[in-house]
Amino acid sequence: MKAKSASRISTAILTVRIPIPLKRRLEGLSKTTARNRSRLALEALESYVEEQETRLAKIDEGIRDADAGRVVPHEEVKRYLQSWGSKRKLPPPPCK
Repeated sequence: MKAKSASRISTAILTVRIPIPLKRRLEGLSKTTARNRSRLALEALESYVEEQETRLAKIDEGIRDADAGRVVPHEEVKRYLQSWGSKRKLPPPPCK
């Protein structure tokens, strides 16, 4: 039985200007890890884009929650946070 070949993803070339010190760091990392610079740069870019997409999705979720009234009043949060480190730590306040 033949093994299926991995499907290839279409790629594009992206040219970016980076500071010389960053290029040197990337080259050093490439040598240390025995991985090529393009692969390391691709992984860093994928990680950054995923992180930003997640962050923006969380912001949108928070805005929807606030619009729907699912919030905790500032004074309740402040009272809760001020109780940290005390002998009488309060439970987290519930969303209203």
